[in-house]
Parts: sequence; C-alpha cells; structure tokens
Amino acid sequence: MELNETRADRVGGVLLATAAGDALGAGYEFTTPRPDTVIDMIGGGIGAFAPGEWTDDTSMALAIAEAAATGVDIATDAGLDAIAAQFVRWYDSDPADIGNQTRAVLSTRPVDAAAMRERAWAVPGRKGGNGSLMRTAPVALAFLDDEARCVRAARAIGLLTHHDERAVEACEMWTCAIRHAVLHGTFDGVRGYLAVAEPGTRAYWSPLLDTAETGTPADFPNNGWVVDALLTAWWAITGTPEGPGQLPAALERAVRAGHDTDTTAAIAGGLLGARWGASAVPERWRAMLHGWPGYRGDDLVRIGLEIASRATATTTVNGEQK
Repeated sequence: MELNETRADRVGGVLLATAAGDALGAGYEFTTPRPDTVIDMIGGGIGAFAPGEWTDDTSMALAIAEAAATGVDIATDAGLDAIAAQFVRWYDSDPADIGNQTRAVLSTRPVDAAAMRERAWAVPGRKGGNGSLMRTAPVALAFLDDEARCVRAARAIGLLTHHDERAVEACEMWTCAIRHAVLHGTFDGVRGYLAVAEPGTRAYWSPLLDTAETGTPADFPNNGWVVDALLTAWWAITGTPEGPGQLPAALERAVRAGHDTDTTAAIAGGLLGARWGASAVPERWRAMLHGWPGYRGDDLVRIGLEIASRATATTTVNGEQK
C-alpha cells in the first residue's frame, strides 16, 4: 500500500491531534466550561500543566508509539512486553496525572506484559475507565495493511491495564475507525467495525452511537467511563460540520462537554487527525505542544510516520512477515 502525500498527512495527524485535544482540555478537566468561556491551551488543571503540555493521555499513547517505532510487532508477546516496559518507564517519571485503574496496575511495576495483564485482572472493583481508549490511536498506524491484526492488537494492548470487555470493544472500534480514516478519509470505520462485530457487541453499541449523534452530553455524562468517553468524542465529531475546520471546532466541542475534558478531546483528536491530517491542526497549537518524554509537536508527526512507514513496507512472502 502506498503512503502517498494525503495519507502521510493523515498519519502525521493521528498523534498530533491526539495531543492537541489533550492539551486543549487539560486546563478544564473536571469542570464544565460556561458557554461564553474561550477554550484555549491555558494549562493548569489537576496536574498544573503548562500551556500546550499534554497529559497522561498522550504520554501513554507515546509509550505505545515508541515501541512500535522500533519495528517490533506490537501484536506479539515481544511487542506487548516492550509496551509494558514503556508504561513502567513512564510511570517511573512521576507523572502529574494518572488514572486510578492505570495507577493500580503500574504501581506494582509489572516485569512484563503477562504480569501486567494479571495485575489488571486482579484489581478489584470497576475496571471500565477510559484509560485504555485514550491511548489507542497509534495502534492503528502499526497495522494499516492488516485490519484483523489491528483489532487483535488493540484488544491485547487494552487488556494490559483494563480488564473490561466494553473497554476492549471501545479500543477495537476506535482503532479500526482511525485506521479507516487514514486509508479512506472518512469516519465510516466506527460503524464499519460494528457491521462485522459479534451480534451482542453490535446490539450494545449501535443504539448508543445513535444517541451520541442526536443527543447531548447529558445523555452520556460519566465520561470517565470508557463508554461515555467514546460517546462524548463521537458526539463532538458528528455534531461539527465536516471540513478541515472540523478538527479544531470538534476538539473545542469535546472540551465544552465537560468533566474528563482532556481525555475525551484526546480520543476525538486521534480520529479527527486521521481524517483531516496534521495540516488541519492550527499552527499555533502545534508550536505550543510539548510533553513526556521531552517531545514537541513535530516529533509526534515524525513518530507517526516512522510507525506507518514500517507497517506499509512490510509484505508477506510465503506466509511469513518480511
């Protein structure tokens, strides 16, 4: 598959727009902005972030992206071990913000993916937070040539920290949608995932997506939960007129929905960036972006292209990955 100029722009937009949504929402986390509030990269929030600084959402996505950029197949045991090691590396950096479920898993500093999955399974209580969905965007870039492996990888990486079937389904759906947007330039991958999903999965999610397309954030208010987080992102996207200006407008709309604003905007950003590309991210935002592990906005474009270039250069010869 050719990574032409248009697709390369979309690839570059995936992590860049994730970070843009994340940094835009950081200063409003756990609030609901008033209608007359100007939404901007103001910094602050619960992690006292600098203006333009991304939070745990993008940092954990970058942990996955850095592993994928080395060329390791992140759908394999070796790849999952590499991601697990990156998660622990990030945790050891003493991040200013980290979700409760993720903290419960990473605080034990699991030695590999198997130990991390075991810890995620053992954590008591509800396990369906939005922490696996917020970081799933780069998985799509590693499997542009293979949808089935893309779905399997999204599931396996989600289960490293969130042992919850709805969280797994949300990661599969959103990752498929990002892959589809990079390749085809539409948002059809969200419903496309459901078209081939198990009947129970389809029956659960289809009416919820309908609600997101016609309702208001009051219909899905608990967006710290993975289901409502996805619905908030979908509401923000589908309720904004299509065109390159949709990206910044929909990210602002996600922030205005309130509550877990950095995460819902980061989730929306991954799909918006895949659809409209890095070129649709305002230059001012791109220049402001920065965060763990010492990257700027341009680094996110570079890493995305490195992952996708490796993925599209891979061919199958006699049944073996080359």
